[in-house]
This record gives sequence, C-alpha cells and structure tokens, in this order.
Amino acid sequence: MIFKIQFAQVAAVAQDSIMNLTEPVAEGMNVWELAVKGGWIMVVLALLSVLGVYIFFERFSTLRKAAQRNPLFMQRIHDNIKDDDVKSAANYCRNENTPVSRVVEKGLKNFHLSVEAIRETVDNSANLEIAQLEKGLPILSTIAAIGPMIGFLGTVTGMVQAFWEMANAGNNIDVSLLSGGIYEAMVTTVGGLIVGIVATFSYNYLVTLVDKVQNDLEAQMIAFMEIVHEKKENL
Repeated sequence: MIFKIQFAQVAAVAQDSIMNLTEPVAEGMNVWELAVKGGWIMVVLALLSVLGVYIFFERFSTLRKAAQRNPLFMQRIHDNIKDDDVKSAANYCRNENTPVSRVVEKGLKNFHLSVEAIRETVDNSANLEIAQLEKGLPILSTIAAIGPMIGFLGTVTGMVQAFWEMANAGNNIDVSLLSGGIYEAMVTTVGGLIVGIVATFSYNYLVTLVDKVQNDLEAQMIAFMEIVHEKKENL
C-alpha cells in the first residue's frame, strides 16, 4: 500500500512537471534555451551535427565535380590513340583532372604493356578513385547510428537525475526538483533523433551519388579498354 501511494505521488509530480515544461515554450522559449536544458549531452550532439554537416557539404561538392562528364572525352582519346599520339591523350587526361581521366591516364602510361596488364592497372586505379570518393562516409554513417543512442543516453541520465533529486527531497517533493532532469531527458531524445535522421538522409544521398559516379566510371573504363584492344589488334 505504501508503495502504491509513493508511486501515485511520483506519477502526479512527473505529470505536473511535464505539463510545466510546455509553459516556457508557449511563452517564447527559443531553440537555444531548449538546447541548454539538455545539458552536456547536447554539446556532444552539437559537435556530431557540425561534423556531419561538414562531411556532407565537402563530399557533395567533390562528388558533384566528379559526376561532371565531358561527352567528347572518350572520342578525343580514341582519335589520339588511333593516330599513335598516346602522349597527347595523356596530357589531355591530365588537364581534365576527373576520376575517369585519371584512371585513363594510368592506363595510357602503361600503354606499352599487354591488354591484360593495362586492364589490371585501370581496375586498380578505378578502385582507388572510388575509395577516395567514399572518404568520410563511414564517419557520417557512424553519426547516423550513434546520434539517437547518445540522445537516449541523455534520456537515461536525465531521468536518473530527476529520481535522484526526488530521493534526496524525501517527503518534500517539488516540481522544480524534477524539471531539470525531465528537460534533459526529453530534449536530448529529440536532439539525438534529429541528428540521426539528418545524418542518415545525408549518408544515403551521398552513397547514391557515389554509385552514380562509379557506374559512369565503369562504363568509361569498358569503352577505354575497347579502344585499347582495337589498337593492340592492329599493331
């Protein structure tokens, strides 16, 4: 019976606290004031969000440049190789400075080798280019995964704080004793979910861009190897 009475008191106080949390917001509490209520967990989430935003825009800029395609690039390479002017083709690739042109340039530097050796060089170079395009994406994926978990950690620590204050108060339980812990619990949950959702969306979008560049790179490599094979057969 005593346990039921104490539980009812806790529930009533918690309900009053939650109702009171909405009053400052209605009176004009801004986002910064809400974030401050979240405690140190919000600092961690803020750092993760800044890192995630930086990675997204840095990778987005890089991938957008990498996705740009010169429709006349492979035709120019074909004409130079046909005219036995491999050096001009390599210089043209160096001036283009795209993932495709860098891979083709590696193949041209080994043009004196066999077709199989050139194909191996091109494949290895393409794999390195894709790895460079994916740099930073594992970190963004990690942020998407741990953001909600850190927010949940703040929820647990906030509720622990609230019950600790309540336990130390004894019979003199006051709403103000619980409000800080409940604020931390609720705000960090929201913050963690926001960071996780935005990071997940950003990661998936960047992966889509990487796949697009990779598919185009593979298509260009096939076209290049056909040019090499055609030239080697005519030698």
